[in-house]
Amino acid sequence: PKLVSELWDMTVTYLKQETLGPLGGLGRFLAFGAIGSLMAAVGAAVLLVAVLRVLQTETGTTFGGNLTPLPYVITAATGVSVAAVAVRSVVAGRGKRR
Repeated sequence: PKLVSELWDMTVTYLKQETLGPLGGLGRFLAFGAIGSLMAAVGAAVLLVAVLRVLQTETGTTFGGNLTPLPYVITAATGVSVAAVAVRSVVAGRGKRR
């Protein structure tokens, strides 16, 4: 009975050491990644709003009349382009790791 209880305690200790430790590191990695992604998304949104406001206010009468929606189209195209470059970078990074 003593040998069985020692074996059980040793097995439980080993499993805790080899599973809970790495899972804690993984959780921390995921948490920082999620926070960083959220901050990057908020920053990108603020920058896109800034681009829109610059196009609307600093260009004078360039986007007047029928061209009023053009700053929105330019800003949307800029946002889509940045997102496409980000996705392409992620996909290319996966290929390099293999």
